[in-house]
Amino acid sequence: MHVRTGDTVIVIAGNDKGTTGQVVEVLNKRDRVVVEGVNLRWKHRKPTQQSPQGERIQSESPIHVSNVMHLDPDTGKGTRRRPGKES
Repeated sequence: MHVRTGDTVIVIAGNDKGTTGQVVEVLNKRDRVVVEGVNLRWKHRKPTQQSPQGERIQSESPIHVSNVMHLDPDTGKGTRRRPGKES
């Protein structure tokens, strides 16, 4: 996996192409990552006694790791990192 939790990445494919954010969670077995503010989905909750109206909650869903790339802070573009070089 070329990204870790806390890395700043840019989305290079999909509906959120060009969006940047930090990696919140890495799902190694599924080859997916959760990026802050990317791939937002609505979840509808049924009414309960605590919230009789019900509610809609927006949360981030995982995206495939191949659709993200490290963000170069100087240029603002995606960049590749060599394995073993941590910076």
